[in-house]
Amino acid sequence: MSGSGRHAVVLGASIAGLLAARVLSDHFDKVTVVERDQLPDDAESRKGVPQDRHGHALLPRGVQILDELFPTLSDKMAADGVPRPQHGTEIWRQFGVTVLNRGGSEKIPGLQPSRPYLDSKIRDRIRRLPNVDMVDDCPVLGLTVAASEDRINGVKIAPRDEDEQALTADLVVDATGRGGRTPVWLRELGYPTPPETESAIDLAYMSRSMRLRPGALDGRRLVLILPGPGQPRILGLFEHEDNRHMVTLGGYADDHPPADLKDFQAFAASIAPGFVTKALSEAEWLDEPRRHHFPAGRRRHYEKLHRFPEGLLVIGDGMCSFNPQYGQGMTVAALEALALRDALTAGPQDLSRRYFTAAAKVIDPVWQMVGSADRAQLGQPQPLAERVIGAYMSRLHAASQKDESLARDFDAVSGLLQPPSSLFKPAVMWRVLAGNLTR
Repeated sequence: MSGSGRHAVVLGASIAGLLAARVLSDHFDKVTVVERDQLPDDAESRKGVPQDRHGHALLPRGVQILDELFPTLSDKMAADGVPRPQHGTEIWRQFGVTVLNRGGSEKIPGLQPSRPYLDSKIRDRIRRLPNVDMVDDCPVLGLTVAASEDRINGVKIAPRDEDEQALTADLVVDATGRGGRTPVWLRELGYPTPPETESAIDLAYMSRSMRLRPGALDGRRLVLILPGPGQPRILGLFEHEDNRHMVTLGGYADDHPPADLKDFQAFAASIAPGFVTKALSEAEWLDEPRRHHFPAGRRRHYEKLHRFPEGLLVIGDGMCSFNPQYGQGMTVAALEALALRDALTAGPQDLSRRYFTAAAKVIDPVWQMVGSADRAQLGQPQPLAERVIGAYMSRLHAASQKDESLARDFDAVSGLLQPPSSLFKPAVMWRVLAGNLTR
C-alpha cells in the first residue's frame, strides 16, 4: 500500500481526516486514509461518529473552505436539496429570551446537510483523487519509529482478515478524535505529552428526526435557541436534505432532556416559540431518540511542547473538542486543514512546530469564546475581563433585537468569518451603546 515516492497516512476518516487527506494529496505522491470502521457506501450513520445522529450545520466559513478544497461541492449539495439559508428571515436565533434581528441577508450562507450525508459526499470526492487510497475496517495498533528514534516513519495496522502489517510513511496525521492515542504513543516513546485544559459542562442532548407539515415553520430553515440568563436549555431545529427535519434538545447537569416523546415535547415547549411548539405537535416522528453525553470540552496544547517527533501531526478533536451546541467543530477542523496546507507549502523544515502554532491561532479564539459562555452559564469562576466581556455581549444581543447591522456583525463572528475582536471596534460599540439607551 505504501507505493513509491513520498507517502502520507491519515488515521481516521472523520471530517478532519478527509480534509487533511485532500490537503496532503497536493503535497505527497500517495496518501492512505486508514479507518477503524467499515465505511458505508451511502449516507449512513456509523459507530465511530456517534454525533452523526444529531443536528448539524456547517458555518459560513466552513462552506467557503469546503468549496475551496472541493470546488462546486456546496452547489451540488444544494441542488440535492440540502438547505442553504440565504436570508436572516430564514434563521431564528435566540439567546435566552433575546431574539436577534431577522432582517437583511447573509452574504455567505451556511449549509445544513445531515452529518452522514456530508460525510458521504466528501468521501466520494476523496475517492476520486488518483493518489488517495481509503482502507477501512482496519484498526491502527501503534506508530513505528525510525532508527534514529526522533522521527515517526509509519504505523502498525491490522487489516481485515490479514496479519499485522507495518505501513511506512513520511508523515502520519492523527485524525481519530478526542479519544485518539497520540498522547499515549508519545509517552510510550519517551516524549512529553501535551498539557491539557478541560472545561467541564456535563451537557447531554437528545435528537429525533421528523417530517413537518409543509409551511409549518413559515419559511424558517433553522431555529437555534441557546442558553442565556434564566434559561439554561438548548434547542436546535434543523432542516436537512430529503425534506426531513431534526430537533436536538440539550441541557446541563441534572436538566438533561427526556426520551419519552410526550416529555421530550414538553421540554421543547418550555423554551420554544409558539410556532415551533405547534410544528412539533403536528410532526411525523421518524425514529427513536438518540442521546449523546458530552462531559467536558478538551484542549490539548501541542503547540507548547518543546520536544515532538518529526513525521507526526494531529488534527481535529484530538487537538480541541468544543461544546457541540455552538456547531463550530467541523468549521474549526476545516481551518486546521488550511493551517496544515500552509505549513506544508512552506516546506518540511520544523513542520510540526509551525503547524501546531498556526493551528493554535485558529483554535484559541473559539475556545476562549465558547469557554467564557459556558462558565457564565454554569456559574463557574470567571476572571474580571471575562465577566466584563460577557456583560458587553449580553448588551450586544439585546441591541441586536432591533439593529440589523449589529445582528450581521454578530453573525460574521459566530460564522467564523470575522474574529471576536471585530465586535469591539468603536463603531460596533457605539451601536451597542445607542441600542441599549434606546431600549
